[in-house]
Amino acid sequence: MNQTRILGVRVDCLDMDSALERIERFVDEGGPHLVATVNPEFVMRAQGDPEFARVLASAELCLPDGTGVVWAARRQGCSLREPVAGVDLVRPLAAMCARRGFRLFLLGATPGVADELAAQLRAEQPGLQVAAHAGAPDPSHDAETIRRIHDHGTQVLLVAYGAPAQELWIDRLRNRLGVAVAIGVGGAFDYLTGRVPRAPEWMRAAGLEWLHRLARQPWRIRRMAVLPVYALKVLSAPKS
Repeated sequence: MNQTRILGVRVDCLDMDSALERIERFVDEGGPHLVATVNPEFVMRAQGDPEFARVLASAELCLPDGTGVVWAARRQGCSLREPVAGVDLVRPLAAMCARRGFRLFLLGATPGVADELAAQLRAEQPGLQVAAHAGAPDPSHDAETIRRIHDHGTQVLLVAYGAPAQELWIDRLRNRLGVAVAIGVGGAFDYLTGRVPRAPEWMRAAGLEWLHRLARQPWRIRRMAVLPVYALKVLSAPKS
């Protein structure tokens, strides 16, 4: 099975290596291609937000981000070992860009965060052509952001505005960005620069990273309140 649907939202049955191969092919083809990292909150938001649902349906790739999505996809017959989370995608993607000579751009987070991560990636991947800008999803920032993306000759764009703002922003400007691939990566830049500590490896392996995030960021409780509803809906949905 190459893909499935979780409560109507498409998820591609790919592991990290396969996802990177697909993204590399997208860059070779030229763009624009939208890559979404689908987690349970995406699925639940799409139930009541037709515009967000439309944008996800238009994505060329919908990666399984989170154990809740992997669990639901497996119920539908997808063969998935683990999630392909945006935060885990960044470093191998940077390595691929360095190897192929693709130009990478980091957009989003608070001022200075994307620049710090870009410096880290340059140190880890000699020859990597990477630029960064905080920007903002508000249209008043579009001209400056697009100018920077174009000046860099960007081919792969990572957008860390948080969902659904990042996906809606990419969709709104996808024909003006001039990039081959644009990927929403949520809070990945904050995690990778250490501003927000990630869960220990054993918690991630056990599918408990959400609990660690909740302990560190109690404000997430309102967002995570949809998870029990999500689980019940998945359990009650017919298997394909």
